[in-house]
Amino acid sequence: MADLSNKVAVVTGARRGIGRAIAELLAQRGADVLIGDCTDDPGHDTAAQIAAATGRRAMAQCVNVADSTSAKEFIDYAVAQFGRVDILVNNAGITRDNLILRISDADWDSVLDVNLKGAFNCCKAVARQMMKQRYGRIVNITSVSGLAGVAGQTNYASSKAGLVGFTKSLAKELGARNITVNAVAPGLVTTALTDVLAQEYRDQMIKMTPLGRAAVPEDIARAVAFFCSDDAAFITGQVLSVDGGMVMQ
Repeated sequence: MADLSNKVAVVTGARRGIGRAIAELLAQRGADVLIGDCTDDPGHDTAAQIAAATGRRAMAQCVNVADSTSAKEFIDYAVAQFGRVDILVNNAGITRDNLILRISDADWDSVLDVNLKGAFNCCKAVARQMMKQRYGRIVNITSVSGLAGVAGQTNYASSKAGLVGFTKSLAKELGARNITVNAVAPGLVTTALTDVLAQEYRDQMIKMTPLGRAAVPEDIARAVAFFCSDDAAFITGQVLSVDGGMVMQ
């Protein structure tokens, strides 16, 4: 089991769902965690529950990752509270699905701003700290949509495909400072975000998955924890599909 004792992890979009599962597992492995969300409550109850269950320090702070100032303040807060940031997981994401003829400019911009620019803002904010430490683990949450495309998701798929190129480019920039940058690409995951999808659509997605089921958030969290650990110390610029084989279809 990957040991993350005394590491400090920052996870965006972690009040619930995949982000919460990631924060919980990193804390179980020994990390202190700061979770962020853009709602009025960024997850104070979630942080308290993680702290009580793991014995690690866990805090929550509001952040709008699409805003560079907010992202910088979020990372600065983590450094002020914990003294360093060893792990950044860019999990915050939104969907505004529609056929291209029906996607508004606002829905295009908001998805790209949160999903892609948000990762850029957070990585830019944390890069100097990690370079000074000469250590860092960055994991970006992309999607099978960004690898294979999904009809009705041109905005979402573009943002997630952009994350793939961003991950590989940043890995080349930061590798000399012992900072790895990788991505995890989930398929269909059972969360509040996907619960609103039509059952017919979810059934179709599962039918396209060789393992015959949707993922649970913990499936994604385990892949992230691997990339954050010393077991992955010589792995960078990679995209790991955690999709039950869906991307092969």
